[in-house]
Amino acid sequence: MSHRFSKQNQSSVDTAYRFGKFELYPEDRLLRRAGRAVTLQPRAFDALLCLVRHAQHLVTKQELMATLWPRVHVSEANLTNLIGALRKVVGRNTIRTVSKHGYRFEPAVLSEPGVRRSVYGKFLRAKELTETRTIPSMQMARELYWTALAEDPNFAPAWAWLGRCCWFLDKFSTGSSAKGELARAALERAFALDADLAAAHQFYAMVEVDTGYAAQAMERLLKRLRVHPDEPETFTILVQVLRFRGLLRQSMEAHQRAIELDPDVTTSVAHTYFLAGDYAAAIESYGGRGGYYLDAAAWAALGETEHARGMLRERMRTMPLSELMRALLGSLAAVLEDKKDEAVRLMESADAAYEPEILVYFARHYARLGNAAEAARCLQRAAKAGFVCGPETLAVDPWLSPLRKRNALAAFAREAQALVRDAEAAVAGKLPELAG
Repeated sequence: MSHRFSKQNQSSVDTAYRFGKFELYPEDRLLRRAGRAVTLQPRAFDALLCLVRHAQHLVTKQELMATLWPRVHVSEANLTNLIGALRKVVGRNTIRTVSKHGYRFEPAVLSEPGVRRSVYGKFLRAKELTETRTIPSMQMARELYWTALAEDPNFAPAWAWLGRCCWFLDKFSTGSSAKGELARAALERAFALDADLAAAHQFYAMVEVDTGYAAQAMERLLKRLRVHPDEPETFTILVQVLRFRGLLRQSMEAHQRAIELDPDVTTSVAHTYFLAGDYAAAIESYGGRGGYYLDAAAWAALGETEHARGMLRERMRTMPLSELMRALLGSLAAVLEDKKDEAVRLMESADAAYEPEILVYFARHYARLGNAAEAARCLQRAAKAGFVCGPETLAVDPWLSPLRKRNALAAFAREAQALVRDAEAAVAGKLPELAG
């Protein structure tokens, strides 16, 4: 990663990676612990530098061996011994083994060379707020990203995360009129600074799928896997992209690969399980995310109406929700309370232009209320907006059973099956099989 600065700024930027009690100076090839120099063999220093540069991300064995022994064939035992020696220096739990793939540097890096420490601190705090995924936290994060970028306009990761933040706010904030322009501009700036930045590719795919370009996102990400076959971020976003194209099995496989590469990663696989009719798995996998709608909908699908209704009412009472999320949770609660008019009013008032998946949930609500025609229209709108509710969901979802009796749904199911077949053909042979 490179950052460009004017001469007057160069003296104020950091020169080390800092983690725990350690400081790693690449230019001086120096490691300090609590201010004291630590002796490392040259290859051990190079290995540590490679791991720290990709902190909290997988570094494959192949990448490490190519870095350490570029023109020499050595056995993996050499690398294993080297990592063992490094752990004695920086801590046993600092470097995690990712079985069959490589290693992952665990500690958070609090600064990096070429970036002002104040900028990096703001960036890390903004990332924490972004991952909370509430409107207030996203608004605070956006201001921190802007402040950091005002100090360092060439910090590509901050542009990428700003793009992700702006897209969330464009979708869920009341009265947002940007229509994704800021998000796209921020992501394009990130690409201009670092065309290979994994986060930028991941967040840009989020924009693509929500605006009807899931097919293009899938094609681009599959091409990326040819160059980066062990990149957790790519598999993480593919969980969503593949689901949008109706490929539920492949979406689950992408999730398995993502957590195999990074056990701490969070994906949207709960929504995939839900569409596949595995409501227990949806509830279990949704537990690590901020609870909004999906687990309550899954409990309702399992017949636990009172439990689902209580969850929804509590969340609507205590959580800061966008108008769209309030309509989604509120319409489900109204369905469960047999308040048909309220449910319909909430769904009709909702703007799901950038959330085609929510249209599928609305279709379930309409079907449960006995309005099969409106349910079918919601599914058609979702497909037109880029989300394919495939034949598997249509066949197994108990709330969609009223639609299975309609001829109109039969026609839609045939169209959906054709779209799924096209997606299967596009992905065939391009999604790496799970290891083992």
